[in-house]
Order: sequence, then C-alpha cells, then structure tokens
Amino acid sequence: MSPRSAGPRPPRRSRVLPDLQALEAFVAVCDAGSMALAAQQLGVSQSALSQAVKTLEADLGTPLLDREVRPAVPTHAGQVLRERASRLLAQARTLVDQVRASARQAHAQIHLGCVDSFAATVGPSLIRALSGSAQQMLMWSGLTPTLTQQLRGRELDFAICTDSAIDDPRITQRLLFSESWVAVFPKAHPVRPLASVRELAELPGGLPLIRYSQRSVIGQQIERFLRHAGVQAPRACEFDATDPLLSLVASGLGWALSTPLCLWQSRHHLDEVVVLPLPATRLGQRHFFLLAREDEWAGLDAHIARIARDVIRQDTAVAIHRAMPGLPADALYCPDEESPP
Repeated sequence: MSPRSAGPRPPRRSRVLPDLQALEAFVAVCDAGSMALAAQQLGVSQSALSQAVKTLEADLGTPLLDREVRPAVPTHAGQVLRERASRLLAQARTLVDQVRASARQAHAQIHLGCVDSFAATVGPSLIRALSGSAQQMLMWSGLTPTLTQQLRGRELDFAICTDSAIDDPRITQRLLFSESWVAVFPKAHPVRPLASVRELAELPGGLPLIRYSQRSVIGQQIERFLRHAGVQAPRACEFDATDPLLSLVASGLGWALSTPLCLWQSRHHLDEVVVLPLPATRLGQRHFFLLAREDEWAGLDAHIARIARDVIRQDTAVAIHRAMPGLPADALYCPDEESPP
C-alpha cells in the first residue's frame, strides 16, 4: 500500500467559507473607522459587530484588525480582505437584485390550470379580479390528474383542483371552497325532500343513473358517496363533462348526482330539471384546492386564494342561489380564513 492511500481520506470540503454578513460587518468597520460608528450604520449593537469580526478572524485563521492601535486598523490580511470583500458584496447585492427582478418577471405571465367546471364559471371573474397581478394570465382547463401532473412538470404555475391527495411535499394546498352534492331529476319526475341520504335509493323509480366517468375525480368521488348512501345503480351512460350528462337527464333518460357549480356551468338545462338538495353527510361534499410549488411565488399563491374566495362569495355563489333558490345557504361554502386541507 502506498503512503498516499494510507489513512482516512480528508473531507472534500475542508475550508470554512466566510459569512456574507460577517464580511459586511468587517468592511463597515474599515470604512467607518470605528466599531461604534459601523454598528450605528448597520443598526446592530457594538458587541454583536465585534463578535462578528472575531468569528470571521477565527474562520480565516488570521487577525484582520490591529487592536493595538486606536482606532483599530486593518492588518495586511485585513486590507486584502477589505478590497476583495467589497467587490464580493457588490456582486452579492447585484445577484439579489437580479433574482428579485427575475421573480417579478415571472409574474408577468402566469399559467393557471383549473378543472373545467371552475374554469367555465369562476374563471372569467377570477381573471378579471387578478388582472393587476400579472401582465398576462393563461388559463388551461382539464381533469385534476392531468393538471397536477402539469404542475409537477412546471407546465403550470398554479392549479385549482378537486383532490388534495397530492403525494408531493413540494406542493402546497390551500382550501378555496366546498360544495355539496345534489341529485338532478327530469322535471316531470316526482321528488320529495329527503330526511336521510339512504332515502335517495327510493327516488329514481326505475330511472337509470347517468354518471360522470371514472377517469374524473368527480366520478370517483360520487361513486364513494353512492356506496356511503347505500345506492346501488347499474352502470349505463358515463360522461367526462356535465353538459352531455345533464342533457340526458333533461330529456327524461335518467337521473344524476352533480354539484351546484357543475349545474351552473350547464345552466341552459336548468329549466328542464329538478335539483334536489341532499342531507348533509360525511362524504356529501367536494372541495376545491389551490395547488402551488412551495416558496416560489412570494405570497402570490395566498393572494390568488384570497381573490378566488372573494369571487366565489360575491359573484358565483350569488348567481347560483339566484338560479337555484331551493339550495341551502351552505350548498356552496367558502371559508373566511385559510383552512388546512
């Protein structure tokens, strides 16, 4: 074995890099000519400033100030450090300015993905309300699985989806609002108020259930609710979107489970159907979340969530209750403050 290979290998990073704030403190002392004046200029205590310079000297392994002189003056090593640290600090400040400018530039164009029912109903009012937050807002619509994948792949900056089960610690989730399931029947079909969701199984009277497809999150959520309510219905027609689903119900070909927002999206069918509110139950709602990559938008995600909730309360919910006055007040619920998913 050669002498070079004997013994443990030294760590690759053996040098301690100086802290930028410590360098700033040292340069301030040199420029001001005294600890007291430098501390005043930086807005720190003199003892904290002195400790920062001593820590810097310990990290570099050499005295930087000659304290035998009053006031202290830089040693030869201190003079070299002062000159080079001044350039390094100027570069660091430029770097900070460039990064902040880049973040502001990113706000010039925002890619927002939304599930179809949200994009078609809340979307226009939300875009109008956010017009001052970005020079250009691009809104895409689609199914929740696709939108979350696009968010992970950075094709989207934000996504508004109906599923919070996102297995990615880098993605933050903010609850925007919740809406209750409703049953929809042809206008001529007899219905009555329900005391329990278990009574829902008795209402169809032979009508087939028109479903949302299992490719969609809403379709999967409704299936869970049907099992919870004890409703067993054979599979017939299935759709990804509300409009064809509601057109079959309006034509008397079946009944469906949907939500106020979906019905508002296809509101041209509302005169031909009966909307039946359902009793509150554990699985009786779907929830909308704003998803964003963590710590990238300097609070813009919280701003979008706040604006979206205002639009829901002041615009969308008012229009929905006007069109469907039989809905309970909490059929579309928007929290006043940030709520955990």
